[in-house]
Amino acid sequence: MKAGGSILILGCFDTKSEEYSFLYNCIEAEGESIIAMNTGVMQSDVKFPIRFDADVVAREAGFSLSDLRKKGDRGHAVTVMGKGAAKIVAALMKENKIKGAIAMGGGGGTYIAITAMQEIALGIPKICLSTMTGKDLSGLIGSRDIILFPSIVDMAGLNSISRLLIKQAAASICSISNVSAEEASKTKGRIAISMFGNTSACVNLCTELLKSKGYEVFPFHANGIGGRTMEALISERYFNAVLDITTTELADDLCGGICSAGPSRMDAAANLGIPQVVVPGCLDMVNFGRVETVPSHYKNRELYSWSPEVTLMRTNEEENKILGERLVQKVRKSLTPVVILIPVKGVSQIDIEGGVFHRPEVDKVLFETIKANSIGKIPVVEVDAHINDAMFATRLVSTLLEIIEKN
Repeated sequence: MKAGGSILILGCFDTKSEEYSFLYNCIEAEGESIIAMNTGVMQSDVKFPIRFDADVVAREAGFSLSDLRKKGDRGHAVTVMGKGAAKIVAALMKENKIKGAIAMGGGGGTYIAITAMQEIALGIPKICLSTMTGKDLSGLIGSRDIILFPSIVDMAGLNSISRLLIKQAAASICSISNVSAEEASKTKGRIAISMFGNTSACVNLCTELLKSKGYEVFPFHANGIGGRTMEALISERYFNAVLDITTTELADDLCGGICSAGPSRMDAAANLGIPQVVVPGCLDMVNFGRVETVPSHYKNRELYSWSPEVTLMRTNEEENKILGERLVQKVRKSLTPVVILIPVKGVSQIDIEGGVFHRPEVDKVLFETIKANSIGKIPVVEVDAHINDAMFATRLVSTLLEIIEKN
């Protein structure tokens, strides 16, 4: 038996008994300790030991297995078993019992597995061999580091393809579960930074400056999933401070763009009192896909093709007023000091004199709204620079370090 916890195998052992028996044997052959959890509601005939059988999983969600069987509602059963499995996994995590997790399934099995894996911390491997990898599962996976393996064939009995893929998935979870975390060099702290292609120059210089001061820096792409991931890690108190340079996801949330991180973006740091410096970075734009995917009510707006797959829409005065109000509302809740820095000469790479989105009169609405809503509550510093100017990056870092030192 290898040290450091067990491999969790979870799934519907009733409909996938042959596949899960094969998976169990593959992992056992690697010398790993195994915790098996059955999330299938019908009778199972697997021969390997089950630590948490289906009746236990159902009870954790407040239901009896017999009731689920009588009801005969598959969607309800999947929801219940996902909830119950997640509660058990959360308890196992608190006891440090899991060093890796693996599951297999179709639509229902994948949903249950990914729901349960939400409770497993970042860095602990999670693999799901699924028929659903061709679908967009980003909403379900969220910010978790879950690896999806395509099953190629349906999970309905063993054959030469499924045997090979199950063996590969088993070998993968055993291998990566035994990779030790690299010993981090001593740092003064961890700092999260939000970035976009339009703010890369600023973020890169801030990163260099912070590293030179002894901090470890973690950049997050403000594309929706990046913002949600950053918020999740902030909530887990992974960072000592936040340099939120690229708050553009607020604009996508307002206008229905493809880079929305949801309504809770910017809440975590304020709620937990984590020091932060905030910038209205890239609030001049909303992200959509190909130009033909832009909603019809925005077709006559100012659009710019950032790439064949990305169309940017310039925000207008009305939207900038709302965005300015929302940004301040987010940081006003903070339990520790927050400073908002405004780059007066433009908030993105293309919002610069001569740039395609340079509209000083629209930016002014954003800036004035931020200042008006911050009076007496949040310090606002206007810097006579563009967001990607070296002077602005230097000011950002010095401001953040001042807040950190005071707190």
